[in-house]
Parts: sequence; C-alpha cells; structure tokens
Amino acid sequence: MKNFDYIILNKFIKENEKFFTGAVIRKVMQPSRQELVIVLRNFGENRKFYININPQLFHICFMTQRGEELRGIKNPKKPPMFCMLLRKYIENSRIVKINQPEGERIFEFYINSTDEVGDEIYLCLAIELMGKHSNVILYNYDTNMILGCMHNVGVEKSRERELYGGLPYIYPPKNRVKSFSGLSEELKNNEPVNEFIDSYYSEKQNEDKVRALKQSLTVKINSSLKKINNTLKKLELQKKTDKEYYKKCGDLINANLYGQKDYVDYIDVEDFEVGGIVRVNLDKTKTLVENACRYYKLYNKAKVSMQKQMELSKGLGEEKQYLEDMMFFVESAREVKDLEEILSEIGVEEEKEKVSKLNIDERMIGEYKVFVGKNNRQNDYIVSKIGRKNDYWFHAKNMSGGHVLLRLESGQMINDKIVYECAKLAKMNSAGKISSKVGVIYTKFKNIKKPPKANLGYVIYKGEEEIIID
Repeated sequence: MKNFDYIILNKFIKENEKFFTGAVIRKVMQPSRQELVIVLRNFGENRKFYININPQLFHICFMTQRGEELRGIKNPKKPPMFCMLLRKYIENSRIVKINQPEGERIFEFYINSTDEVGDEIYLCLAIELMGKHSNVILYNYDTNMILGCMHNVGVEKSRERELYGGLPYIYPPKNRVKSFSGLSEELKNNEPVNEFIDSYYSEKQNEDKVRALKQSLTVKINSSLKKINNTLKKLELQKKTDKEYYKKCGDLINANLYGQKDYVDYIDVEDFEVGGIVRVNLDKTKTLVENACRYYKLYNKAKVSMQKQMELSKGLGEEKQYLEDMMFFVESAREVKDLEEILSEIGVEEEKEKVSKLNIDERMIGEYKVFVGKNNRQNDYIVSKIGRKNDYWFHAKNMSGGHVLLRLESGQMINDKIVYECAKLAKMNSAGKISSKVGVIYTKFKNIKKPPKANLGYVIYKGEEEIIID
C-alpha cells in the first residue's frame, strides 16, 4: 500500500484551499482513537473533513457518503477527552488561513476563537501525517503552548520531541517527516485529488475492518457450533441406552416369578423371543416383584427422557443450521455494514442497528425491482417488512443462502426470463455459488410463512417450483 506523501497532501490543499479558507467549524466528532471528523461549512455547503492517523492508513480527505459507509464510521456514546477539548475551543469558529510547511507532511488550520472569558485567541490545529508519529495537535499560536494532542507523547516514547498540554509546540525533526514519493505516483492526470484519496483509503480501511470482523465473528460462531456439536454427541450416546432392555428385564422377571428366589444378585432365565438363557441382574435387597417394578420405572423414565432428548436435538439442530447459515453470510460479506448487522444479530453490539438502516441489496433487472438478503437479519426484514402477497420469493434449495424477492408492481407479470435472472441471483448468494448445478425453488410470497419463535430468516413454504441453474 502506498503512503500518503508530501506531494499528494500539497495537491489536496491546492484543490480545496478555497473551501477551507473562511469555513466555519460546525461540529467535531472522534469515532476512534485514530480518527477525527470535522464538519466544515462554506459557500452554503457542509463537508465532512476526515483525519486518520493510523500508522498504516494515515491520510486526510473530504469524506463522501460512500467513503463513510466503507469506513464504518460510528461515534461513541461518550466522546474522548481530545474531542471535548476541540469542541470547547474550535466549534463554531472560523478558519482564517491554512498552511503546509515546506517539505512537510503537516497541514495547519489557523483559527479565530475565544477563550473561557470571551477574549479572542488565535489557535492552530496541526495535522501531522508521519506514519507511526502521526498526530493532531491544538496549540495557541500567540503563546505557542499546546492545549491538547490526540496522542500525548512523553519522554518514555520520544526523547527528541514531547507532546502534551502545557508544553511549547515545535516542529518535528526534518529527517522524519520528509517524503516525496508514495500515493501521488498512483494519481492520474486531471483526476480529482480528494475523490482519489477518499476512494483509495476507504477501500483499504474496509478491507482491513472486514478481515478483522470476519475473524472475530468466525471465532464466536465456531465456539457456539462446537458447544452444540458436543451436546448433540452426548445426546446420541444417551439415545443408545436401550429403553426396551428395561422393559424386557421386567417382563422376564414377571414371567419367572415361580421357581426363583427373592433377595439374590441375579437370575438366569430363558428368553423365549430369541432363545437361550439370559442373566438378569437384580437388587438383592428387593424381592423379584420389586425388581420388576424397578425395571419398569427405569423403562418409563428412559421413554420420557428420550422424548425430551428428541425435542432438544431438534432445537439444537435448528440452532446449528442457523449458525451455519450465519457462517456462510460472514464468509460472503464484502462490507463492514453487513458484518456489523451480523454482530448485532448475535448480540455483540450494545445497541442493535435499526432495521431501517439494513444494508439490503436493492437492484433493478429491467423493469423489475429485486431485493437480495446478505445475512439473516436482512432475510428476516425482507420476509417481515418488504414482501407483498403477489411478489415472488426465491432461495437455493437445501442450502444456506440469501432470500431473493421479486417485486411485482401493478400490471407486471412474471416471465421465464425474470425467473431465470432471480434464480441466478439466488444461486450466486448461496453456499452453492461455485457448484456446477444448483436447484433454486421459488413460489409466491403469500405461500411462505415464518413459524412462531423461529430464528431470523427461517421460513416454511408451499406451492414451490424448482429451476436448475448451471
């Protein structure tokens, strides 16, 4: 990955100098320890100025809506101290000048503001883009004293340059910040600089976050699957306990009450069903009749236990399928937002996303509108909120996948071409997307139903037809 260099910073400043100069700082947000978002207003327009000081992804740009989605920007409930400091000193203030020191990857805002008693002060917000030394520093230009830093740097971190409130601000050593090659080499002639920066880094950030979220979700889901599989194995072992054996022992004792003694360890009797002599173990503290009753009680207990085990196995089997579906959606996800929806689905997020914000794939195929679910939450939303009785529902047969909903507006009729296109979508959004042939079922939306208390996205259906997609 190319680094954000002096040249690209210089070109970005020249491209946006007119907007920066005279802009009012309307809002300051700090989504994470290494990110700042400053809303600027000028010429009747609001723009989100994004600052990232991650050692591998350090850059600045005006963030587009698409760039914000790819970065997965979320503001914490409680803003960090540096964010509150910036809000105190620079919100609703005006940028009077911007500057880039010669040869430096430093971008400076000069701001007219006021202090606690209302006196006018002249501040500078210095954005230093220097790899692992990247930082954002607010200092009083008149006194040259630092008011606060995004990252405080003490003597234990740097013997050359300490940075924290109350110290004088000095520029970093020259040999550390010079860089005259990097991302600028990728920039094409006449290409808008901001669009290039925003697109390049938002894609990289999305890839990194997607990778990290996938790893985290995979660990959590595999842990749950392991517990379910272990429980199912234990239930299988318990099923092997033959309840009919207890009943047979009771029957054999009752059939041989005469000629046998009470209070013995065992009796040897003839098994008339299979032939031969069978030994039945007894409790020698009990009579034969009492031992027969004991075996019948064990039989009844085993029978009830078996029914409960079957119910439990069924529930665990459904939960296992649900988690396997979730794992498929994790592996298929390409955007942070889709993975965050899965995080909220399994209760990792403190606050679940509102369904209105789900990142459902909505597209047009010719004149037809089609919705595609990319996780269980989206599938459930399609079923519960979007589908109409005359729409058509598609899904890959007997495998994990997304619901595909074909919207039929008034006057629209289904035809072979649109059925084939929707079935292809269902295959491409299923576990069988690389298989040579996959069966896809489809039916009218009114023929599908979500059972009570079913997992997200689970439905039952009737009146389905099947199409094979190569």
